Amino acid sequence: MEIQQIKQRFAIIGTYPGLDRAIDIARQVAPTDLSVLISGESGTGKEAFPQIIHALGGRRHGPYTAVNCGAIPDGTIDSELFGHEKGAFTGATDTRKGYFEVSDGGTIFLDEVAELPLSTQVRLLRVLETGEFIRVGSSKVLKTDVRIVAATNLDVSQAIKKGKFREDLFYRLNTVPIQMPSLRERGNDILLLFRKFASDFSERYRMPPIKLDEEARQILLNYEWPGNVRQLRNITEQLSVIEQDREVSAAVLTHYLPDYHKTRLPALINKTSLTEDAFNSEREILYKVLFDMKSDMNDLKKLVAQIMEKGSVGSDIEQENEGLIKKLYSIDNLTADVENLVTPKGPVRNERDEENIQDTEEIVEESLSLEDKEIELIIKALDKHNGKRKYAAQDLGISERTLYRKIKEYDIE
Repeated sequence: MEIQQIKQRFAIIGTYPGLDRAIDIARQVAPTDLSVLISGESGTGKEAFPQIIHALGGRRHGPYTAVNCGAIPDGTIDSELFGHEKGAFTGATDTRKGYFEVSDGGTIFLDEVAELPLSTQVRLLRVLETGEFIRVGSSKVLKTDVRIVAATNLDVSQAIKKGKFREDLFYRLNTVPIQMPSLRERGNDILLLFRKFASDFSERYRMPPIKLDEEARQILLNYEWPGNVRQLRNITEQLSVIEQDREVSAAVLTHYLPDYHKTRLPALINKTSLTEDAFNSEREILYKVLFDMKSDMNDLKKLVAQIMEKGSVGSDIEQENEGLIKKLYSIDNLTADVENLVTPKGPVRNERDEENIQDTEEIVEESLSLEDKEIELIIKALDKHNGKRKYAAQDLGISERTLYRKIKEYDIE
């Protein structure tokens, strides 16, 4: 059967290549008994493909059972799928056959298969590998011959990493993968589906079909459609019932589209480039701070030279350069912190970045030389006051606590 014939038989609307590809895979795999995993967002129409596979395969005369795994409570899912014996649990007044038993010789569609609890996944894996299962409350092994088609709207690889889905079951189900495209990817298929739904509701409610003006059609194409085809159908039905004017304008349509301001723009904004620009701007500011500090460091070096000539911090020098002395004990840590902030981790460096980084390295080297001078000053001050930290700290113009931290940091004995 040709793809167009399949579309007509199963009421599939659209010409998007990804949709045609999915139908073609379903058509080719139908005559086999291979397991199929259909992936795609919620509302994309995944439920039509198990029917295609069943109708075109060798089991088309057998039973077809669709099971929504996400709608069955964890406590009863095993009983629903595999059956139970009388008295197996409270309320089990009779023996009951499960879906796998009643679907023998046919096809079973497990929708939202990623919602199954891990214990049920083990049972399902056994059915896939050997065709065997055991009813709840029984020890007798039963056999079944079913074709399993599963579907999920979740990222199964992420569920595996989180330990919520068995990897061996995934590979067993994913023998043949089918990926359903989202509605926002399908372009003009959105307008085709809208016209089809408008015609259907026109017949159902016996009123003229609604139409869209040109601006409204563009809005329809640009909207994100988080609910996909299901959402489009619901909105079309709302418009058909509520609106008196059968030609819908853009202003009217936007009232039916939640969060329309989040729609796709004709020119997409590159968030990465915006982030890099903001990062580069902030980095330039930090570099400027570093270069402004350079003059202060030159003054500090002059001060250190004066101190070295006199052998200690004299009172006159201390009073005149009190601010610079304080900078002497904070500039090192500040320079290191700024260096960590401006060192790029993600964006690609250009030639200007390389030059700036070289300048930063030069500044860091100067601060390290100050560190050596600082150690010398601390040692001299301690020697002058016979190891008494209180007076040494006063002579250096810093607090005793800061001096203690410096001694410990530089391992001064």
